[in-house]
Amino acid sequence: MKLFRNLTEAVVESLREIFVEKRYADKVIEKILKQNPKWGARDRRFIAETTYDIVRWHRLYVHLMNVDGHDFWKLLAAWCVWNKVDLPGWQEFEGIDKGKFFERYDKAKYIIKIRESIPDWLDALGQQELGDAWEEEIHALNEQAKVVLRVNTLKVSRADLLRQLKEEEIFAEAPTEFPDALVLEERQNIFTRQQFKDGLFEVQDAGSQLIAPFIQPLPGQRVIDACAGGGGKTLHLAALMQNKGRIIALDTEAWKLDELKKRARRAGASDLIETRAVDSSKVIKRLENSADRVLLDVPCSGLGVLRRNPDAKWKLSPEFIEEVKVTQQKILTDYSSMLKVGGLMVYSTCSILPSENEKQVAHFLNATVGKFELQEQKSILPSVGFDGFFMARMKRVG
Repeated sequence: MKLFRNLTEAVVESLREIFVEKRYADKVIEKILKQNPKWGARDRRFIAETTYDIVRWHRLYVHLMNVDGHDFWKLLAAWCVWNKVDLPGWQEFEGIDKGKFFERYDKAKYIIKIRESIPDWLDALGQQELGDAWEEEIHALNEQAKVVLRVNTLKVSRADLLRQLKEEEIFAEAPTEFPDALVLEERQNIFTRQQFKDGLFEVQDAGSQLIAPFIQPLPGQRVIDACAGGGGKTLHLAALMQNKGRIIALDTEAWKLDELKKRARRAGASDLIETRAVDSSKVIKRLENSADRVLLDVPCSGLGVLRRNPDAKWKLSPEFIEEVKVTQQKILTDYSSMLKVGGLMVYSTCSILPSENEKQVAHFLNATVGKFELQEQKSILPSVGFDGFFMARMKRVG
């Protein structure tokens, strides 16, 4: 591989915006690529994947190069050395000692927080909450995420979409344990495809695809997706309900619901889905005892999706996680009132921490004795090969 000056400068500038200006990695890369529309697919992939790689391995590369965390040219050099890419004779790469680089790695590889490139506090928290399982899970979270599609069964069957993609030389596998999923063999920008524009699929991780079926929605029911966001799970619910019934999608951020409306139109699910911004407690009050199903996909640490958002580990803090746990319990307490007696509610997160998952459910059930009973709870761990998720299904009995 040959390095080109303009592309490496784009990587360095992206890293500066992420680490110095504290911007989100996906937004930074999106902006850089938009500003340079003449770059080809290979150039764009180099910038995106190299930037994400250096963000992911930031602490390890800082340690191996023995440099300041904001010396982005040296961190790019570390990426080159690690990936066996020849360093050009540029001034920024002068004085790179590959021998010392690998000497440092021989010592660092036994220290989890350096080898897996995470903050001290996160390593301590992971070991405290997951014990011996932590090392395997954090290692899995440093692997590159797969591109997974969810087939929109309102418009096409999985077999038919698989055939269409194959005709365009896009190869995918259809895992039996995820009935609506297609896992692409190679990463690529799938959003440019006509099948996406026609609403035949959404991009949604396989673990995430287990949550909507877990709530056991039925055609004709009234379902509330109470933390709908951009609507990935809302649209999955619509497909499972065969576009029959009513889904009320709630969120505190109105702009996310606007995005959901666009996606619902593309998916052919607009007639089923109604959006409501939660701008006061009255919105929840008006919906009391009205839903057959309630999905609470609550805000969380996001530790289960670090593969996709590696910059999150440098932005997260123990204080934030404690705050979000308070929010989770408040949502459980307040929003559960929307469920009818006999209805089912699912609490879900994209976290792998028991304190955000099983312990939150246990706390809620203890506080509402006689009103709810736990039917089933399930964890999808990153070591399985997809993102980490938790889901618990409860029935309202009183």
